[in-house]
Amino acid sequence: MTMRVFVTGSTGFIGTELVKELIAAGHRVRGLTRSDAGVEQLKAVGAEVHRGDLTDLESLRKGATGMDAVVNLAFSYDWSKFAQNARDEIRAIETLGSTLEPGKLLVVTSAVGMTSGAPGQLRRETDPPVEWPTIPRRPEQAAQAVAEKGVHVGIVRLPQVHDTRKQGLVTMQIPIARERGVSAYVGDGASRWAAAPVKDVARLYRLVVEKTRPGVTKYHAVQEEGVPLRDIAEAIGTGLKVPVVSIAPEKAVEHFGMFGHFATLDMPALSEWTRERLGWEPTGPGLIEDLTNMKF
Repeated sequence: MTMRVFVTGSTGFIGTELVKELIAAGHRVRGLTRSDAGVEQLKAVGAEVHRGDLTDLESLRKGATGMDAVVNLAFSYDWSKFAQNARDEIRAIETLGSTLEPGKLLVVTSAVGMTSGAPGQLRRETDPPVEWPTIPRRPEQAAQAVAEKGVHVGIVRLPQVHDTRKQGLVTMQIPIARERGVSAYVGDGASRWAAAPVKDVARLYRLVVEKTRPGVTKYHAVQEEGVPLRDIAEAIGTGLKVPVVSIAPEKAVEHFGMFGHFATLDMPALSEWTRERLGWEPTGPGLIEDLTNMKF
């Protein structure tokens, strides 16, 4: 069935692929953009253009009006304003959810690393979101409040989403390694990060739009359950032609700066339930393969 879908972040890393995926499947897409380049990009693939941004709540209301589904992919990763960006995301989810009619669908973006899995445990779709004072994002909690008003909610938890241009948090490691002259991992480097290729993630979002049932449903967009951080550091070291070294956990913030918190996290995750529910089977390259093939 053809659906009318409003996508925020429609010209971003995942959004670009999702818009094409939805249109190819026969859906009508309205994309949010704030730039002239974004306007041209959306027009080129046959999407309806809607000018605005995540902080312009009136533009969000107008964009979501009359839609069967909304996919919220927009988030600013300006780390100097992270707390404010997290608050903006919550207000956007509340606005989009209040605009949709009961029975329509809101798809919200979260992360597998924002769940309360025990150390060493593979995170599952049933795990609740964690609330860290140092990471003030609360998309899942905001989405739950929307569902209580009768809107169907799909929550997509992302791992490190990658191709040969970007690789999630891994992208932040590369300039640090270039500047420091070494590619580092913490301790024995056994901590793991789940990962998935961007095109497969876009396909998962499309399936979430088409198949999510009433209530709140959580999905894991995971191809690889856990890529060891030592393997990631070695791939970066090879690409940059710099030594690969281990650093002590207490030196992580000193070496990585703001990234130090993430460099110590073990964030593996499962997606068996998601694959079964959606019929999703990722086929793209692994994270290390994309790192190996990228141009440093």
